[in-house]
Amino acid sequence: MQPSRLQQLRQRSFQQRAAAGAIGSSSEQPWQPPQPSSGFRVPNISLWDLGGPLAWLYMLGYLAVMLVLPISALLAKSSLVPLEQFIARATEPVALSAYYVSFSMALVAGAVNAVFGFLLAWVLVKFEFPGKKWIDAAVDLPFALPTSVAGLTLATVYGEEGILGRLLMKLGVNVVYTRLGVAVAMVFVSFPFVVRTMQPVLQEMEKEVEEAAWSLGASSWYTFTKVLLPPLLPPLLTGTALAFSRALGEFGSIVIVSSNFPFKDLIAPVLIFQCLEQYDFVGATVIGTVLLLISLVMMVGVNWLQSYAQRFRR
Repeated sequence: MQPSRLQQLRQRSFQQRAAAGAIGSSSEQPWQPPQPSSGFRVPNISLWDLGGPLAWLYMLGYLAVMLVLPISALLAKSSLVPLEQFIARATEPVALSAYYVSFSMALVAGAVNAVFGFLLAWVLVKFEFPGKKWIDAAVDLPFALPTSVAGLTLATVYGEEGILGRLLMKLGVNVVYTRLGVAVAMVFVSFPFVVRTMQPVLQEMEKEVEEAAWSLGASSWYTFTKVLLPPLLPPLLTGTALAFSRALGEFGSIVIVSSNFPFKDLIAPVLIFQCLEQYDFVGATVIGTVLLLISLVMMVGVNWLQSYAQRFRR
């Protein structure tokens, strides 16, 4: 009887410990609802997860409507013109003269803005002086000013009755109704691009870099040309390219400042407008296509120069 009683007590104690262990283990793990083993489940997709595809869709749609579609329409329109007629209209003496005036004056405007825009951005970032905020705000004036108003302003200032016009006329320099007036108008409308492109880069440059070069015995000119200028070349090229593109497409101010005579100061955008006034849609399409192709080639070249400058800097 005694052994059987002892076995019963051991068995009961073992059952109690097992029950206590089961309760403890179940209390440590939270209860989870049963998961279905099979069947269709709706994925839990939030609006934030759709942000990436929606952003890509918006970007591609915007580029297609605002950039790709107009360019494709112009190229499709020009492709309907026979090749011989296209070459003949594109190489007319009036068209060649308009190309030359447009691109040469745009290059002059881009070069002038590259130099003086860089200097103005350097002064606005590196120095403090009275009226700095007013000058900084005035840089954006060509962005807000209508181009026709800009042309009227330049014609008033540089005309025969203007303050600078009379002074320059005494020196034998005529600005209005000449190619010089075209260049001045292009410089005016494209001036802010170089300044606004250079300012953020100059503000991010650390002063310690210059001080380190000076502490090693470098002169101010050596510090500028070898330390500061290399990282500034890519944004300078970008700003110059933007200024050139803006100057090349200028129309409103140049119509007022120039005489718009062929072989004198007629630019390609004004020539396109004159063709449209004469219902010469083929000529306008051909000249517009030539400008588009040349601009694309030059932009690709500028982008290549920027990437080459960045690789050289690294």
